Amino acid sequence: MKPTLYHAPHSRAGAVRILLEELGIDYDLHLLDLKRNEQRAPAYLAVNPMGKVPAILHDGALVTEQPAIFIYLADRYPQAGLAPGLDDPLRGPYLRWLAFYGSSFEPAIIDRALERAPAPPSLCPYGDYDTMLATFTAPLRAGPWLLGERFSAADILWASALDWMTGFGLVPKLHEIMAYVERLRARPASQKAAAADAALAAAQA
Repeated sequence: MKPTLYHAPHSRAGAVRILLEELGIDYDLHLLDLKRNEQRAPAYLAVNPMGKVPAILHDGALVTEQPAIFIYLADRYPQAGLAPGLDDPLRGPYLRWLAFYGSSFEPAIIDRALERAPAPPSLCPYGDYDTMLATFTAPLRAGPWLLGERFSAADILWASALDWMTGFGLVPKLHEIMAYVERLRARPASQKAAAADAALAAAQA
């Protein structure tokens, strides 16, 4: 059974579309128009009560939240080699970066975007912005990917987010960050997904 991606162009769902293209599998696309608030319509709230994209429906299982979707899909299609196996020494670092994205990176970015001070250290999930930034840029300087020479699903999640966030000034355009973003942009799966999303966005406009 093909997975169905609940998708909207220019949203977090774009990274999942790149992942699906990298996996090289057939998938169905359920398109939502965020400008018309279709993500808040009863039909979609029955799928994801949070009213967010992306979401994946596959074999009767609903998966939401980007890191969970990435873990699920990369593990479900191991032939693509985008997730280290359970016995692979890189499995732990791989899961670390997928978890770090949602638990530390995004909370820090939201605080910065809203120009609000982080919570006290004992309550703040990321400590402080500079420490968070230094933590994930360290492996990028060693590169080329978060797991060294091995490209993984985690890189699709991170490089896609950094592409968007550097564009809005939420993350500085450091050399190691922009080089990392460009490496993902250069991949055929990324280019295919970007072209398809550009056509969808134009149609919705």
